[in-house]
Amino acid sequence: MPSIVKILRVVADPNRLRILLLLKGEGLSVAELQEILGMGQSTISTHLGQLKQAGLIEDRRTGKSNMYRLLSAEGPAGNSLLDEIISGAELEIPEAQADQSARRRVLRKRQDKTRAFFDSVAGRLGKNYVPGKSWKSMAEALLRLMPPLTIADLGAGEGSFSLLLSQRATRVIAVDSSAKMIEVGRDQAQKNGVKNVEFRQGDMEELPIADCEVELAFFSQSLHHALHPDRALEEAYRILVPNGRVVILDLVKHRYEEAREIYADEWLGFTESELESMLQKSGFAEIETSVVDKEPEGPQFQTMLAVAKKPQIA
Repeated sequence: MPSIVKILRVVADPNRLRILLLLKGEGLSVAELQEILGMGQSTISTHLGQLKQAGLIEDRRTGKSNMYRLLSAEGPAGNSLLDEIISGAELEIPEAQADQSARRRVLRKRQDKTRAFFDSVAGRLGKNYVPGKSWKSMAEALLRLMPPLTIADLGAGEGSFSLLLSQRATRVIAVDSSAKMIEVGRDQAQKNGVKNVEFRQGDMEELPIADCEVELAFFSQSLHHALHPDRALEEAYRILVPNGRVVILDLVKHRYEEAREIYADEWLGFTESELESMLQKSGFAEIETSVVDKEPEGPQFQTMLAVAKKPQIA
């Protein structure tokens, strides 16, 4: 049985308690713990080393990674003490709920073997020429599967995405804060004979759209331009009908500070945890996030996809 003194000394650190909570139900790698906790590799490795030395966790080699898991103490006394500490930590550690949510997301990624396959072929589409095969043709095919909906394109810019969506939408409401962008969008719609796109000037944080007016809300690389992204998501929740969905394509958090000047970015992207947390606080449910693209050249921006649902009102 591990020394009770050692156990108490090691678990006195809140971050080590967070790690024990995460390892309670499933083994995790250092990289997975980094993603969940937002800590550096050396910090997590140090905590894991101390937990292992105290006899609380063990590690096993799986492929190229070491997987760490909680090690059940031998004897009823050891088990009872550690279980009691962990149970109490679940109630007292402020980050515990968010950690568990991030852990579930990490495990979904690990189990998604299909995504690993698609990641292996991603990028080859543009490098190897195949007659008639393009991202545009694939997008057009997928649009045909989308049911007719009333859609809001939030932060629409000049409206290129809105015009694409209009092919299948009942109606598209394109919102942008720039009067010039709205003017360009309207001209493009008129030139192409598109009549089911309505351009409205307004802010993402105070949308010129009525409550429950749309069935689908899109943020396509626009949320990181909002001064208060959480308010923009609250507005998206307001304008959606019950069971309506929000779809977000945005940058994964990066360190390319020049983006603030070059692209007028307010935020340098978001982590999956940050975006999931904002969606939850806005009232959304059935939240799914994943990184869907990574640019091969520097600064190697990554794109994240998030989808969530406005629950049916009871």
